[in-house]
Amino acid sequence: MSDFVGAVDQGTTSTRFMIFDHGGNEIARHQLEHQQILPQAGWVEHNPTEIWERTRAVIETAMRDARLSASDLAALGITNQRETTLVWNRRNGRPYYNAIVWQDTRTDRIAAALNRDGRGDVIRRRAGLPPATYFSGAKIQWILDNVDGVREDARSGEAIFGNTDTWLLWNLTGGIDGGVHVTDPTNASRTMLMDLETLDWDEELLSFFGVPREMLPRILPSSNPDAYGMTRRRGPLGGETPLSGDLGDQQAATVGQVCFDPGEAKNTYGTGNFLLLNTGGEPVRSEHGLLTTVGYRFGAEPPVYALEGSIAVTGSAVQWLRDQLGIISGAAQSEALARQVDDNGGVYFVPAFSGLFAPYWRSDARGVIVGLSRYNTNAHIARAALEAICYQTRDIVEAMQRDSGVTLDVLRVDGGVTANNLCMQLQADILGVPVSKPVVAETTALGAAYAAGLAVGFWRSTEDLRKNWNEARRWLPTWTDEQRAEGYAGWRKAVERALGWVEVE
Repeated sequence: MSDFVGAVDQGTTSTRFMIFDHGGNEIARHQLEHQQILPQAGWVEHNPTEIWERTRAVIETAMRDARLSASDLAALGITNQRETTLVWNRRNGRPYYNAIVWQDTRTDRIAAALNRDGRGDVIRRRAGLPPATYFSGAKIQWILDNVDGVREDARSGEAIFGNTDTWLLWNLTGGIDGGVHVTDPTNASRTMLMDLETLDWDEELLSFFGVPREMLPRILPSSNPDAYGMTRRRGPLGGETPLSGDLGDQQAATVGQVCFDPGEAKNTYGTGNFLLLNTGGEPVRSEHGLLTTVGYRFGAEPPVYALEGSIAVTGSAVQWLRDQLGIISGAAQSEALARQVDDNGGVYFVPAFSGLFAPYWRSDARGVIVGLSRYNTNAHIARAALEAICYQTRDIVEAMQRDSGVTLDVLRVDGGVTANNLCMQLQADILGVPVSKPVVAETTALGAAYAAGLAVGFWRSTEDLRKNWNEARRWLPTWTDEQRAEGYAGWRKAVERALGWVEVE
């Protein structure tokens, strides 16, 4: 048995490759950012070719730095930014258009029409999702309707669709030379096209968007003992390794946080925030603005479902302070600047740059900073940005408790923002529950490695994975109940100011 498992973590702003040992310890990593393409307001795109080139580069560099070869890896897993939509030609491998990113809002008219005429209720019932710009189905429709030749090629089977997991799996297994066209249920459940109970593409849902079934990938288990395929010798690993794990990024973090029992939850802090609650073997239909999604499916076992609260802008709000406002030079500086003040000075920042996701689902919302006076400084704005991350999370926790009846005893956290100690303390204060961070904070890549390793017997069971989880730090609430209630009331008031800012047809 080889000693390690590799994982590609293809995220919204960067791609990384990480290598783990049997104890879940990081052995090596390399990471590269890719360009954010913003053609006009509300449009967000990535270059698929650049993403594939970055993926090759991070694998090659990490393997070289660790002095490993393909034979040292028992398996390879992939995790990815979900909903980001690619369509390419299976014969020449060329994308027809840039990848349309999950944050993109150009499909707001499509989503609004679905909500108006009753099709939205079918989508909610069958796919577990509200019609929204967030998901892949409307993005595929936009490409079919607006890019010359795609619809004809889709009907003939030449134009094929995938989220970034499918794009990378196809390229890693040969591309135009026999690459596999597959995905897993966690990614497929983010399209508005898959039936949550059958775990298959649904003909009626496909008809809502005019998507030919011929362009869709096969849906296989998230941890696949038969492997999706083998890496090619001419690929970045330089040898054959089974590709046996595939999970959307937030489901991967749920696996990495070993949330295998109903009632266990994790929150990932990245470009956005994503809080998932394991609900077991039956999908729980949300009545409070959450998503019903597939948590994972391991081999021939039944799927495990989750409730999810998706927040569009959290870590990217800190990037906005850096890149657009210029009040910090790097993400780490946001903590030092925010610590210059004891509170937000009455300032609230609602970063609804692309509308508000869960639990509001308001594409007419836009970002606002409210409560400003001459007293306030850039430190108050920095603190308000950190508090916005935490208040949006509280919105999700409140909705999750109403849907599931589960009251959190502790929130497990991971992702880049967890390096900000002030933000994590604010999260504990605003929620009123302890916040716990594991030793391996990059649980997204770890979850993909776990899925791949379970498939080939590198880890025997989920109990092996539980033994790997260790707490690195815990933050306890310090605010009084009165402080917590007053702060949250101010936040809800600020959210009201953000709504109805743009007209949505």
